[in-house]
Amino acid sequence: MKSFERLVLSYLKDIIDPLLDPLQFAYRANRSVDDVVNMALHFILQHLDSPGSYARILFVDFSSAFNTIIPALLRDKLFQLNVPDSMCSWITDFLTDRRQFVRLGTHVSDLQHISTGSPQGCVLSPLLFSLYTNGCTSGHQSVKLLKFADDTTPIGLISDGDESAYRGTTITKELKWEQNIRSLTKKAQQRMYFLWQLKKFLLSLKMLVNFYTAIIESILTSSITVWFAAATARDKAKLQRVIHSAEKVIGCSLPSLQELYVSRSRRRAAKIAADPSPLERGSGPSGPGPHATRTVSSPLQSAC
Repeated sequence: MKSFERLVLSYLKDIIDPLLDPLQFAYRANRSVDDVVNMALHFILQHLDSPGSYARILFVDFSSAFNTIIPALLRDKLFQLNVPDSMCSWITDFLTDRRQFVRLGTHVSDLQHISTGSPQGCVLSPLLFSLYTNGCTSGHQSVKLLKFADDTTPIGLISDGDESAYRGTTITKELKWEQNIRSLTKKAQQRMYFLWQLKKFLLSLKMLVNFYTAIIESILTSSITVWFAAATARDKAKLQRVIHSAEKVIGCSLPSLQELYVSRSRRRAAKIAADPSPLERGSGPSGPGPHATRTVSSPLQSAC
């Protein structure tokens, strides 16, 4: 069944990809968490260029998002996106009158008939939810509605709160990165313990490097294209010390934080260039430019 779902998925993407909301960043080629965080900051900084302006952000996370899909409403939305009627009927039938039960040891629950939602783990579920919420867009030019699956973020061009965590990146009201880097450093240092333990088990150099790349480096580079250019030398040095510690444990050289930033930025730039859905210009990796994520001492003081 999953093989057939993949065929349907490929068929649907060819039809609806040009019509998808460009501010939906999940489950799409050449899009990532870095992009949605970078885009949010781009909108904020762009708006704050005007004197006396401020921005407000609301972070919304829908619970059990895939379970909220109503097949009949989804069919209407698919039809509006020019999906053939036969395909609309197949998807509606696929989601309607599904049968499921729960097994716990030797105990089995009664059979239930389900006609709402989309199955968890289904190949089509992520795209169907994106299509189901595709019409949820802002009707006002000054309000941006960013979406990453079931995480929805209206930006009303930061509240008076001190900080907010957006997709794992901590954003303070001053748009500073000390707290975000402190959090990344702490997480990476905690994972260094496991690298020490693996070293004691005499794992090969390749295995240690693979572990470091997947478990520690991935933390150090979380949304690095968003915050690196604006981070202070002291904060960058904290992260670099983690890399030096890992080099001593593993016994080989590892990419520096600067090298990781450059490689991630080039990769993001290539994906942005390959993205068929147009995003606002100026929202690429942080660096020199009219709206790079460089911040002054306190850009929101007038708003607080």
